[in-house]
Amino acid sequence: MNEIVYAASSGGSVATLTAPLVAPLVVAVAAALAGWRRTVAWSAVAAAVVILVSGVFAAISTTAGSVLTVGSMLRADALSAVMLLVIGGVAVIATWAGVSYIEQELAVGHTDARGARLYGVLVPLFLAAMVLAVLASDLGILWASIEATTIVTAFLVGHRRSRASLEATWKYVMICSVGIAMAYLGTVLVYYAARQAGIGSLDWAVLAAQADTLDPGVMRVAFALLVLGFGTKAGLVPMHSWLPDAHSQAPAPVSALMSGVLLSVAVYALLRYRVIAVAALDPQFVRTLLLVVALASLALAASMLLAQRDYKRLLAYSSIEHMGLVMLGVAAGTPLAIAAVLLHILGHGLGKAVLFCASGQILAAEGTTQIAGVRGLLTRRPVLAGAFALGLAALLGLPPFSLFVSELAMARAAVDVGLGWAVAVALVLLLVVFVAVAERTAGMVFGGEAGSSPPARSGAAAAPLVTGLVALAVIGVVGWPLEQLLRAAAAVAGTS
Repeated sequence: MNEIVYAASSGGSVATLTAPLVAPLVVAVAAALAGWRRTVAWSAVAAAVVILVSGVFAAISTTAGSVLTVGSMLRADALSAVMLLVIGGVAVIATWAGVSYIEQELAVGHTDARGARLYGVLVPLFLAAMVLAVLASDLGILWASIEATTIVTAFLVGHRRSRASLEATWKYVMICSVGIAMAYLGTVLVYYAARQAGIGSLDWAVLAAQADTLDPGVMRVAFALLVLGFGTKAGLVPMHSWLPDAHSQAPAPVSALMSGVLLSVAVYALLRYRVIAVAALDPQFVRTLLLVVALASLALAASMLLAQRDYKRLLAYSSIEHMGLVMLGVAAGTPLAIAAVLLHILGHGLGKAVLFCASGQILAAEGTTQIAGVRGLLTRRPVLAGAFALGLAALLGLPPFSLFVSELAMARAAVDVGLGWAVAVALVLLLVVFVAVAERTAGMVFGGEAGSSPPARSGAAAAPLVTGLVALAVIGVVGWPLEQLLRAAAAVAGTS
């Protein structure tokens, strides 16, 4: 690892690391006391902005290699700063879209005041749990934070209390509980190896600095369990089957947060553990394990996308595809690969936030999630159709959006370390994905009209979608604001 310069705890670092935790917790309390109010809903947007701004300040402070700390509990380096930006950016879009979404749900009777209150409480708690996960200096707290997201999101997935949503909730809870239990066992084994080496701590910085003293036998089993466990939360094969059901049944803004942030936070955990595993084990073992998971996830997503008839499930399987791509970059593991992975995580998060929030508006307007039941959106709802189409273009890796840049960079990095064959396989699978998604969704945007044509929703509902698309395009065209930060984060998590 590159040398890291630690910054002593100061007023600035305390505010930067505590504000993104405190702000959503305050909103959750306000929602619990006041119930669903428009002012409370907009305060959730304000909390998301606080997270985003804190990410900006953390990025400025850590780009040169410094680390912000608050006691021994909270810690932020450049990698943490990138994840704060991801959480904040996606949360702004999702909470912003959530204001009109819940009002619409109340208007048509799909939820009641109690359900709206619960939504107002749980979404900020979800954000706080993800922020704690990326700021925790202790790997045990990291695990506990990701486990907390399972508890919170279980109630959000079943928000509508329909039979399908309850079934999706139980599937989500059961599969993710098994996965998080495996991650717990992996964490315990890492602690055991640390104790055997005389470390006695789960502090990531300490473990990363002394990883070569850890027992390779114990660490091999631990890392395999961690990949399976956190891979479950990331929607990776073989523990992926909860994701399409949960994402398709959750409220659209929650699906945006789960796909755009929750999966990425689980990948963040694997990035942290990969640094330790590469030093403690044969790097080829680590690469091979990650590569198998990556290609299996890509293959599964490509095959399932060919058969999709539901546009929310199509977006969910696309999340598996993108997490597979991300893991291919993680398997390569060079600084270039990790920088591309982080850029891809940001781009995917913004793109999925736009698409899932747009899908919620399409469902409200058309009354169905069946692809065949939605036709000719461009002629009837041009702004919504345009946002949806451009979001799909971004997701498919077309320029000028940032995923085009990140996918090219990941492919180049993988070829540089001798994984050209894996890149070739991935490109074939991506071609299948491109054809499947384009063929399934073209009729939704450009096809002949299907069914009735209720009045279009107000332009205000499209504002968060347009904001997300503009951010995606700006990051894709003008990468300089993030270049130094991504390089610094790659120095933390990558290997030469």
